[in-house]
Amino acid sequence: MDAVIENLPTFLEGFRNTLGLLILSGSGALVLGVIVAALRISPVASFRGFATVYTEIVRNTPLTLVLFFTATMLPYLQFAPGYFPLAVIGLTVYTSPFVAEALRSGVNGVPVGQAEAARSVGLTFGQSLAYVIMPQAVRMVIPPLINVFIALTKNTSVAGAFFVFELFGAARQVTNLRGDEVIPILLAVAAFYLIITITLGQIAARVEKKVAVLR
Repeated sequence: MDAVIENLPTFLEGFRNTLGLLILSGSGALVLGVIVAALRISPVASFRGFATVYTEIVRNTPLTLVLFFTATMLPYLQFAPGYFPLAVIGLTVYTSPFVAEALRSGVNGVPVGQAEAARSVGLTFGQSLAYVIMPQAVRMVIPPLINVFIALTKNTSVAGAFFVFELFGAARQVTNLRGDEVIPILLAVAAFYLIITITLGQIAARVEKKVAVLR
């Protein structure tokens, strides 16, 4: 454990960057996922088609390829804000279809009568979705959404292959210095990931209880 204690600032920097990737990418994926989910249930056929194609292509593309595209092609197109923002973009795009599908499953679980009642009082599709359907759908899909964000937490490790210093980047750096303590180093990285994932699980449990009371 000496290697971990001696290099704790390095691990904390990697942990901080992993949290940054999670928060920024998760927020972006949530916003983009809501938009894609809305397009998938839109009454406009072209919107539904676009959202379906986007979801199927991105969801079935390996994350490594998505990050490779953002890390190489976007700078080639004269958009080079740095590897960290590019990793956030890649993780946001990759995660958004999973968020959209979780939300769509929640929307499908809302009784049809809710949408009909909203239309009967003169609400437009957008108003019905924003004020009636989506709030109920989100309550139903809290656990799946948390699972998506837990998966995103683990996916941030792939960004380390594209010059982003996160937890696995910290582990590699410390391992190069102290190759005799690989196991403690990896255990320390696992502990940092567990801090995030267990916290997310606890948040999901608390939110789910509150939602159950509201129902």
